[in-house]
Amino acid sequence: MPGKRVHMKQVKLKHYAPAVLKETDMEVKSSEITLEVEEGSQDVLVKNFYLSCDPYMRHRLTGLDYSHHPSFKIGQVLEGFGVSKVVESANPNFKPGDYVSSWTKWEEYSVIPKGERLTIIDPSFAPLSYYLGALGMPGFTAYVGIYEILKPKKGETIFVSAASGAVGQMVGQLAREAGLYVVGSAGSQEKIDLLRNKLGYDAAFNYKEEEDHVAALKKYCPRGIDMYFENVGGKTLDAVIDNMNPFGRIAVCGLISQFGKEKKDGVSNLYKFISARITMQGFLQSDHLHLMPKFMELMAGYLKANKLVYFEDFADGLDNAPNAFCRMLSGSKIGKQIITIAKD
Repeated sequence: MPGKRVHMKQVKLKHYAPAVLKETDMEVKSSEITLEVEEGSQDVLVKNFYLSCDPYMRHRLTGLDYSHHPSFKIGQVLEGFGVSKVVESANPNFKPGDYVSSWTKWEEYSVIPKGERLTIIDPSFAPLSYYLGALGMPGFTAYVGIYEILKPKKGETIFVSAASGAVGQMVGQLAREAGLYVVGSAGSQEKIDLLRNKLGYDAAFNYKEEEDHVAALKKYCPRGIDMYFENVGGKTLDAVIDNMNPFGRIAVCGLISQFGKEKKDGVSNLYKFISARITMQGFLQSDHLHLMPKFMELMAGYLKANKLVYFEDFADGLDNAPNAFCRMLSGSKIGKQIITIAKD
């Protein structure tokens, strides 16, 4: 196969979508590609098994470069985190048969230039798909947000929005192990049941059924909120600020409620930052990669002790990738959204 012309499916950006994203803004096309790795190039050819749908990718479909990742170009193959197997390698650090997590394209096979951002993973340690979720960027994001940004103290209350999502379900479990009172919100009764009965949240509520979010947070966080793991923004952030305890901390991971809105929902109660001495900090997990060994050591302990619960939603094949991505943004799925291209 390497060095030969093959027909291969790819997911490409068809239209920019600064407002509402539709499946038709992406397209699946079969293209004729040459799969080869030139000697001395350090390139690595991989077969992609699983691809990750992540909210940050939404910004890259707008045509507006206001994120830390540049926008995709029209006709460009989408790219993001993936789990793959090395087919051919001109890089001495990787050999055929190695399983890797990678930054790869939404296609069946990819050539990774110089093997950049490839990490060898152990398929016997956990399911391969976990390296896109619990053991990947979402899990590490939760770890950084809690331990590096929020710095929890046992007995404090943490509130988590989008709590059943890829990051939120890890935040809840890490917070529980840190001795916190953990409260979350989600958008369906099924998700609330999952938070309470499977993920160890002390309390949870359906934000769609609560007309007064300030009152809801007072009810479910009776001792006030010491820490907020922010995934949503908008009205939820406003309501949290009103319920923050003195010296409360907010870790801003995402603002998914603002995606596709021409008029953003702003914070209206900034005065509370002064009276309650609140700290609010945005963060990127990529700024803290030196902590990855500590994170993996912690996760190894959780897996060995059967403490880790992680829910995934699989979409089968690249043909279903646009639908899977839109479902992830709409919140209609439960857990981490993953696209299955092939199984080993």
